[in-house]
Amino acid sequence: MRIPRLMGAAAALLLMAFSAGATAETWRLGLEEIEGSVQHRYAERFKELIEKRSDGDITVQLLPYGTWGSTYTALYDAVQNGAIQMAFGSGALGGTVPESQLLNLNFVMPADEWRTARVLNADAFLKSDAWQQSFRQRDLVPLAELPEGYQVWTANRAIREPADMKGLKIRVMDNSLLRATYQAYGAAPTTIAYGELYSALQQGQAEANIQPVFAHQEMGFYEVQQYMIFARQSQFVATLMGNEQWYDGLSEERRAMVDKVVGKLVREGHELQTGFNKKRLKAIRKDSDIEIIELNDAQRQAFREQARPVRQIYIDEVGERGQRALDTLLQAFDEAGDQS
Repeated sequence: MRIPRLMGAAAALLLMAFSAGATAETWRLGLEEIEGSVQHRYAERFKELIEKRSDGDITVQLLPYGTWGSTYTALYDAVQNGAIQMAFGSGALGGTVPESQLLNLNFVMPADEWRTARVLNADAFLKSDAWQQSFRQRDLVPLAELPEGYQVWTANRAIREPADMKGLKIRVMDNSLLRATYQAYGAAPTTIAYGELYSALQQGQAEANIQPVFAHQEMGFYEVQQYMIFARQSQFVATLMGNEQWYDGLSEERRAMVDKVVGKLVREGHELQTGFNKKRLKAIRKDSDIEIIELNDAQRQAFREQARPVRQIYIDEVGERGQRALDTLLQAFDEAGDQS
């Protein structure tokens, strides 16, 4: 009689293994950046926490830049149609979610990077009707905001005032508000694919560039530029977004798990990008003779005045919901204090 009992135990173990396999899920997460970037490190922590809290029932598959297609639009399309459950979207996302260009407006966010991260991820903004509906109208859901550090200019000429930007061929992402912003500064913005940017700078097709410090370093852009300018005009912010049908179809428990994980990562993400950018700036200083320029308050004010009318361009382009999103964000920052 012992053999049947052993067979029964083995069958039960097999049944349990089969059941576990049957309930296992794979969540695919697309990144706009390469391995080792801020987005990648954040995504690694997201993967670790989700897999741990789900007791292994969920596997998160990370898809770095270049593994999902040749354009950012291809990545966003994949999330909209559910082929990928989640992805980051930043400057180029404006073509898919026009209201998202709000995060590209200059001199809107506080100079305090931690305050920016905290406010962008607070319910008052992230869960606001205007912001949520901006994405849900396109079959997407904003899950978290990841500020990746100040957008820093590099150029082959010194820039200290708007007049220094006159006619400058500066590369911007494919985003109408970014083009309008740099036109307001007097520059001649041009759009060039990220993977082609180094050679474009090297060959003079572009004379200047806008990136967080870590991107300048990891892609080697600083090697073909003479100046790096800190104006603290905006931070590079990536929105972690999910497919609407996928997110709404999760159980209440799993949606709560996602919310708790991204909530935990607000502080971690801030500390990650801060350390990342400090380390990369140190490497740039060590490996090159690029000249670092930090604008003072009066110089920043001159750019701020040039950028202010672009807020109305944003409203005119995206409509009433964009106005409400901007008002919500400005109010949240005002209540948090220390506007830029």
